Parts: sequence; structure tokens; C-alpha cells
Amino acid sequence: MRFCDLARKEVINVNDCKCLGNVRDLDFDECDGCIKALIVPGPAKWMGCMGREFEVFIPWCRIVKIGPDIILVDIDEKEAKHKVK
Repeated sequence: MRFCDLARKEVINVNDCKCLGNVRDLDFDECDGCIKALIVPGPAKWMGCMGREFEVFIPWCRIVKIGPDIILVDIDEKEAKHKVK
């Protein structure tokens, strides 16, 4: 599977059935090249013009299923949020 295939899929949290958005980036382990996490951008600030406050880091081990249209994950959204620098 290519990154562009992942980026087209919506990420859904099975804990609350909330759509988190689409994958925009990946976090890799520099030593072995394995994917550590999917990164989904948080909601846009003021009308989408001022960037984003946070990103959601979804550890690879928290992915439940990658289907043809969606990616199901099992995360605590509060713990997965990382402030954008």
C-alpha cells in the first residue's frame, strides 16, 4: 500500500465513532524504518487561516483495521493530541 492510498482513507476512532480526519503524515523509527504512528491534523483554527493547534498521533499498534475506505483506530483522543510547534 502506498502513502497516497492511506491519505485517502478517513480515520475513525472506535471508542466514540468520531471521524478524526485523514492521514497527513507518518512517524518513522529512524533505526529500522518501521512506521511508529499515523499523524492526523487537528481541526483548523480560525476559519482555516491560522493553522492548527494540535495533531493526533496514532501509534501503529492502536490501528484496529485498515479497510478499503476507512482506518479504524482505538485511541484515547486526549492522550493522542500533540501540540503543533
